[in-house]
Amino acid sequence: MSDTTSNTAEKLTTSDGKPLKASFAKALRRQKMRALILIAPLLLFVLVSFAAPIVDMLFRSVQNEIVPETLPRTVTALESWDPASGELPDEFVFAALRDDLIIAAERKQHTRLGSRLNYEMTGMSSLFRKTGRRVDDFGEIFTEQFEDLNEAWVEPATWVSLMASEDWIAAQAEWATAGDDSATEPAFVVSEAAKEALPRTAEIYAGFANVIQTEDEDSPTEEEPWNPVYAALYGDLIANPDAAASYSGVTAELLATAAAAVPEFEATTAREEFIDADEDWGSLDVWQTLYRFKGPYTAGYYLAALDAQMTAHGIEMVPEDQRIYLLLFMRTLVLSVVITFSCLILGYPIAFLLSHLPLRSANLLMILVLLPFWTSLLVRTSAWKVLLQQQGVINDILVFIGLVSDDGRLALINNATGTVIAMTHILLPFMILPLYSVMKTISPTYVRAAKSLGATDWTAFWRIYFPQTVPGIGAGAVLVFILSIGYYITPELVGGTSGIFISNRIAYHISSSLNWGLAAALGTLLLVVVLLCFVIYDKLVGIDNVKLG
Repeated sequence: MSDTTSNTAEKLTTSDGKPLKASFAKALRRQKMRALILIAPLLLFVLVSFAAPIVDMLFRSVQNEIVPETLPRTVTALESWDPASGELPDEFVFAALRDDLIIAAERKQHTRLGSRLNYEMTGMSSLFRKTGRRVDDFGEIFTEQFEDLNEAWVEPATWVSLMASEDWIAAQAEWATAGDDSATEPAFVVSEAAKEALPRTAEIYAGFANVIQTEDEDSPTEEEPWNPVYAALYGDLIANPDAAASYSGVTAELLATAAAAVPEFEATTAREEFIDADEDWGSLDVWQTLYRFKGPYTAGYYLAALDAQMTAHGIEMVPEDQRIYLLLFMRTLVLSVVITFSCLILGYPIAFLLSHLPLRSANLLMILVLLPFWTSLLVRTSAWKVLLQQQGVINDILVFIGLVSDDGRLALINNATGTVIAMTHILLPFMILPLYSVMKTISPTYVRAAKSLGATDWTAFWRIYFPQTVPGIGAGAVLVFILSIGYYITPELVGGTSGIFISNRIAYHISSSLNWGLAAALGTLLLVVVLLCFVIYDKLVGIDNVKLG
């Protein structure tokens, strides 16, 4: 019997002879693909407008690439330095910083770097700006002595023959002969002999040639090297007196003469030049800050967002008089809760009245509830500035009816009170609408039945009606709380210094201080707080109890 049933199932096919099961699965896949195609525009919009900015914000909150990209040699040299030694880095690190800083200054990147490090240590911005203006002169003493030794050292052609590869020299000559202004000069290539015999000189000269070609749109065959190139050459010849052996002809003779003369040169160190430019380079704190933030990623923004900082002794809280972000986070949460309860207390009776009025009257009242949406948010907030000021309408009325004296007018604006009043008015419809939509679905027979069984009006309301409105309360509370915790315009206009939210500080860092990393960290923490509140709400109340109608 079972064999007969099995054989019958295997024979089930569609009209075109294909197995029914396979045809059904294929039709289901087509249906899912059609559904995916239909939602694809919305999915793409959500990814671009919602997910992508959040991912970018998370990345920016830890991004620190400007330090290793601007100071690559210094970052590498600092690896061998112990910041806990209590001593400044050695001459090798200072020389690496000199080479990096001359390139950064030519590319106008040292000011951005200083601004970035200034977020971690006050004074770094001015330190880099001041040193950037003088780094051109670092090594000038060596330039003059090489020139006195032989004027050929100030000729660009001398340096090209010393540093450039033969292939580049040939390609550059072909490019120059062609005279095609639309074609760019071949990118400079350092010779292997220069890398081996004069490594530091080759590295800084390659940076010089790159800047000349990309930033100045000129040719290294036309420009005399920077002073730090001569300083690097001095160091290489001291370290390798036989460097001329890697060359031949006039270049070898010139280099051999220089190698024999450099021990008698009047010398100075990069360290002395930096400290002479600004004595702060002799501060251990400056170098420890550079060491702590030399990596491509950092936790510094998050520490700053939590009023903490990374020091040589580990993570520490900033001084109490400098702690602002934890206070702003707490104020934002507290005022958002107060605004949510204010909207609930004011919105519940209105929603109750709306749900029990005749349809015509309810529609008229609903228009009044929705009327604020027809007015610009900025206009509504500005109106509160007129109403709440000490010489405003509300204080005038209170004085007129004798509740306050003319000298004792209330401070209702530029503080937390103004923020709560204005935002309660603005967010009130977001509490009323979910409550109304839920109350409208509650059958009046429940309350009538309770009263018919002897319940008082209050008991019938509290025990029968109110529990059925909890889903509407939950929906309204979630809407108002989430909207208020990220509000910006109203606290900015009426909050003063004691009524602003963390969102105002985020906006400040984005538009004024340009500390986007800290702004991203603050935004990320705010997002985490909202998600945490959501989880707590789900545990205590249950997100399934939230209904919009």
